[in-house]
Amino acid sequence: MRTSGCLLALTLIASSCHNADPQAQHRIKPQYDAKSGRLKLLEYDANGNGIVDTWSYMDGPRVVRIEIDSDEDGKIDRWEYYDAGQHLEKVGLSRLNNGKPDTWQFFNSDGSLARVELSRGQEGRVARVEHYEHGRMVSAEEDTDGDGRIDKWETYDGDRLASVAFDPDHRGTATRRLLYAPDGTVTIADGR
Repeated sequence: MRTSGCLLALTLIASSCHNADPQAQHRIKPQYDAKSGRLKLLEYDANGNGIVDTWSYMDGPRVVRIEIDSDEDGKIDRWEYYDAGQHLEKVGLSRLNNGKPDTWQFFNSDGSLARVELSRGQEGRVARVEHYEHGRMVSAEEDTDGDGRIDKWETYDGDRLASVAFDPDHRGTATRRLLYAPDGTVTIADGR
């Protein structure tokens, strides 16, 4: 994983403006808006092999979005979006490596992970949502059969799965639960 995109873009801007290492400057290609003269894009060759692999979309000095092709196959595999205060809001990832995001990570204002949304296949529809607090998953809901409705709910106690609830009858509410005790025993609760 790369360093924070915002930090990268700001470093690129600073190095290009202050006559830094000529090799590093050669790896950065800025583009400016023809009318306003404002910086609109920084193309960067992160590993110095002559292939641009990072694109920082700018609004003058402000980073708006960064796209990264980390394996240099010609397809973006990471998208970073920043708010007006230059805080990372969300990151898109392509687990299928097809140039389309299929996983989205959303962050709290303090930079901690808040939520992850995952899709299956190439349709892009969210199939699972994971919720995080203090760096740990606390709950998740999932559409296991792809019908567009949540039918599985998970809760966690620390790093331990505490319960899983299912809606096998598509009623919109859980009718079967598995409760996991800290000692590993499982209790089945049937709500039919």
